[in-house]
Amino acid sequence: MATSRLNVSFRFPASRRLDCESYLSLRAKTVTITYARTIAAPRHHLIRRANEDRTLVVNAVAAAGEKPKRRYPGEPKGFVEEMRFVVMKMHPKDQVKEGKNESNGLVSTWNFTIEGYLKFLMDSKLVFETLEWIINESTLQAYAGLKNTGLERTENLSRDLEWFKEQGYEIPEPMASGKIYSQHLKNIAEKDPQAFICHFYNINFAHSAGGRMIGTKVAEKILDNKELEFYKWDGQLSELLRNVSEELNKVAEV
Repeated sequence: MATSRLNVSFRFPASRRLDCESYLSLRAKTVTITYARTIAAPRHHLIRRANEDRTLVVNAVAAAGEKPKRRYPGEPKGFVEEMRFVVMKMHPKDQVKEGKNESNGLVSTWNFTIEGYLKFLMDSKLVFETLEWIINESTLQAYAGLKNTGLERTENLSRDLEWFKEQGYEIPEPMASGKIYSQHLKNIAEKDPQAFICHFYNINFAHSAGGRMIGTKVAEKILDNKELEFYKWDGQLSELLRNVSEELNKVAEV
């Protein structure tokens, strides 16, 4: 039976800055996983994740004729479960049971500022704007089921930024890292839809999980517990994520 091998490289932020300006000079760790490849579950995924300057690269390469050693965790449940398994391994052990890394304590020592948070929100708005523009304007069938999922964040972020403006804060321009990532999404959207789908997954699902935790902590520290629109969804978030998961699993099998 043919197999496929995932070569996974992780880069972790060394910076304590919330606005991610200094996510540079990162150490990389590489993990190789071999799993069975079937007609029902072809694997040719290329993931390049660069949110501000953090990168996750998963390069799946077919290795025909090699005897499978074991099934890849999450494979029977589809693409989304496979992605979740890989991403969860990146977490510290004290945060999730699947985590493989030691806690570095960086989150607990972050110094939150309104100015830094506004940079993060502006970069997030640019990324979600780009993501949603690509999905809505593309004629590729692979993206058709990802329109109007309920996970869209652009309008919510616009309302949040308008609120900050009303409070007297100056709204910054997106940072260079945000602009670079936005352009990267545009580049791969047409040339490499499989890679783009992986970005789509990571952006939306990361925000719905760890992103909400960051939002809560920031609100406690500098916003007098105000909940921003960025962290609100119409309807049950769990149901929205389940619907998108089903669509992503379908796309991954094409």
